[in-house]
This record gives sequence, C-alpha cells and structure tokens, in this order.
Amino acid sequence: MGAVADRPGAADAAIGVLMLETRFPRLQGDIGHPGSFDFPVLYATVPGADPGTAVRGDPAGLLPDFVAAGRALVGQGAVGLTTSCGFLAPFQTALAEGCGVPVAASSLMQVPLVQRLLPAGRRVGVLTADAGALGPAHLAAAGAPADIPVSGPGRDSHFSAVYVGNRPTLDPDRARADLCAAADRLCADFSDVGAIVLECTNMAPWAADIARRTGRPVYDMRHLLGWFRAGLAAGADAES
Repeated sequence: MGAVADRPGAADAAIGVLMLETRFPRLQGDIGHPGSFDFPVLYATVPGADPGTAVRGDPAGLLPDFVAAGRALVGQGAVGLTTSCGFLAPFQTALAEGCGVPVAASSLMQVPLVQRLLPAGRRVGVLTADAGALGPAHLAAAGAPADIPVSGPGRDSHFSAVYVGNRPTLDPDRARADLCAAADRLCADFSDVGAIVLECTNMAPWAADIARRTGRPVYDMRHLLGWFRAGLAAGADAES
C-alpha cells in the first residue's frame, strides 16, 4: 500500500479506470463517460483488451498489461482502481497486489452486500452482458454464490451486438428494450429476486428503466464506485 502515501486531498482524489479497447458509444452513466461521476476519474486503455476477449474469451494473458496500466494511473494520482468490465472480477487480487492501491474490479463485488440488505426469502439477481459466459470463476472472485439467478440479453440482441461485438453505432431504445426484456425474464424465472446487480458497466444508463420495469432496486457500477471513492477520499483528506 506504499503508493497510497502520496494521495492528493479529498477533492482531487481520483479513481483510475482500466478501460477495454472499444469503439461503441458511451452514454452518460456508462463508466467510460466522464460525466457519469461527480469526482475525478483517470482513464487508461489497455491495448488488445477488446470486449469479445474479456467476455467470451480468456483475458488472463492481458493481466500484465492491466497491471502496467494500473501502475501508470497510480503514478498519475489515482487513489484506487477499477475496470470497465464486470467479467474482469478474477483480476481483483492480482490488480490490488500489483498496483498497491485498493481495487474494485467488478460491479459483481456488490452482490454479497446487497444480499445482506434483503429480507429473508429474497435474493440478488444479476443482469449480465452474456449469461452463457458468466461462470463460476467470475462469481467466486466477487464473492457471489454459484447458484445466483442470472439473465442477460441474447447473443443475437442489439445490446450484445454493440457492446460485446464492439460496433460503432447504438440505438438506445433498442438497447433499453433488450435489457428490460432480460430483466423481465430474470424476475419471471426467479420470483424470489429482490434486487438486481448489473454486471455490465455499459448497462448503467438504463438502470432506472430496469428498476421501473421490475419494481426491484437496481445497483450498477456507479453505486459501487461512489461508495468506494468516498472512503478513499476521506482517507486522502485525513492525510493531506
């Protein structure tokens, strides 16, 4: 944790975001849109880390590049790090150890906390970019149960084509419809779902739509990072 000793004051404390190499549009609410946050954010794109590899391939070989990019962001003043893809949850320990600052690698890390908030008989469900690709390693790395209810837009959906297929054009209304339909399936298939965590950081612009559609509270990466950064900023202020 030696790198944290040179933290800036609270107002300037920045979160570093390790970005996939993408070309799709990023709406406000998306982690890649600076207007999504009311605190400083630093970005670094990891070359070769495309969405298809992160979600449906094996990104393990890219870990050294993520660590190098994370160290660079820490050198620029980042007091904590995150990534732009929930499927990078298995990088959590290695990033924290390799970069020397706290890391919130995936929105899925919220699952255990949200579960504790729910009444008996209710459990967390996950809306993910690719339900078929989200596996035990991703869930275990985030501390989520292996049998957690999961749903996502189909691989033939507009959302998947844009955000996993990395296409340059987006129809926001079609993406909203895809996500609301996936949320409907999640709640229909698992009637005990009491809250929803959005694995995919690109889903955040439609979090309110999903909450209205399902009547369940919805938690996205912005919620995790707001909590994460608040603690880091308080520590930075105490040390400045």
